[in-house]
Amino acid sequence: MQEVIHEGLLGETSFEVIKLTTKYLPEVLALQEVVMESLEVQDQLQPLSEEEFLFILNGNGMLLGAFVDQKLIAFRAVVVPIIDEHHLGYDLGLVEESDLKRIMYQEISNVHPLYRGYGLQKTLAKIIMEQIDTSKFDFICTTVMPYNIASLKDKFVQGFYIVAIRTIYGGKLRYVLALDLQKDPLFEGECIELSMGDIDGQEILLKRGYVGVSMKLVDEDWYVEYKQLKK
Repeated sequence: MQEVIHEGLLGETSFEVIKLTTKYLPEVLALQEVVMESLEVQDQLQPLSEEEFLFILNGNGMLLGAFVDQKLIAFRAVVVPIIDEHHLGYDLGLVEESDLKRIMYQEISNVHPLYRGYGLQKTLAKIIMEQIDTSKFDFICTTVMPYNIASLKDKFVQGFYIVAIRTIYGGKLRYVLALDLQKDPLFEGECIELSMGDIDGQEILLKRGYVGVSMKLVDEDWYVEYKQLKK
């Protein structure tokens, strides 16, 4: 096994975290399949292909794995994306290639159904963020489906904020979120709350310079709280 970079407990069960290499790819793909089969809403998670995992593992990002008794039970990834017309950096208003190169994506995160409820996704997020060289990167970007509450909570806790709503992955609606690695963002002005289902209203706010900073449950519906990002 690779060098252990973190040890912890899931209840009374100990686990270890390592940086994965290509030899772990079969285990990663098998775990992803288990997680996909456990989802009630398949669209919540955009799985990665074998080629996409290999792209990460071959020097274009990082894939951390959590193991119990040498069995992979969770993984989390970040990737340095190819710069093309779909790059999420454009949603931040960045256009220069030199700026786009300083963006990573927080990619897929999977936890085996038997090990959910221990905050492992949050733990892996903290560990992987500590491994990122902030002298080389300014932002982490990611996408999340509206009403994927667990994933949105995960992102807001880390400090991500919503910067856009996009139709990507062949027609799937996604929030685009960003995390500033260089400074804590400051928000100003009034807070406007809109239902996650009000896509048109949210798009209008985003075009006016608002960003989604948190969410709350109101009368059995989830609302996003929007504030203006201080320049």
